[in-house]
Amino acid sequence: MRYVAAYLLCALGGNSSPSADDIKKVLGSVGIEADQEKMDKVISELSGKNLEQLITEGKGKLASMPAGGAVAAGGGGAAGGGAAAEEEKKEEKKEESEEESDDDMGFGLFD
Repeated sequence: MRYVAAYLLCALGGNSSPSADDIKKVLGSVGIEADQEKMDKVISELSGKNLEQLITEGKGKLASMPAGGAVAAGGGGAAGGGAAAEEEKKEEKKEESEEESDDDMGFGLFD
């Protein structure tokens, strides 16, 4: 991912066709040693392509991927996620009430 990011930084800087040396300079500026094989792979895949179009296509593909806990909820979907959220709220309330009781003791840790 760092190689793609460095390639995109070069392209955003006005270099429409970044070379391996350009990517190496960007990565070196933040203390990362560059792997020639990975740089060559990124350059060969992105060379001559419209980066804005690739990003737009990638966003569409990411939107179709499942995310969050809905898949892990065992098919429960929003109902499963809602129950988990309620449990979290109950735990938070319990923790808050315990903290409040500690405050009533009349002294603090750093007093």
